[in-house]
Amino acid sequence: MEHYSYKPSGVCSRMIDFDLDEAGKVHNVRFTGGCSGNTQGVGALAEGMDAAALAERLRGIRCGAKATSCPDQFGAALGAAMAE
Repeated sequence: MEHYSYKPSGVCSRMIDFDLDEAGKVHNVRFTGGCSGNTQGVGALAEGMDAAALAERLRGIRCGAKATSCPDQFGAALGAAMAE
């Protein structure tokens, strides 16, 4: 299992940490900062999901008038991790 840390941009959360296993499944998602209930919910729903499918679902989600959101930034984090 490989651990990743991602510094999001344009959102309230300050860091997104997660693990990807050898099969490309997401585990142990933790947001630092942000709306606690929402980010915990995203992490719980993401557990065990395929990283590529999850990134596709999360990309483009906006938070109010912002051009991005914590889920969108998590999608970007997953994309960056898979590109490594």
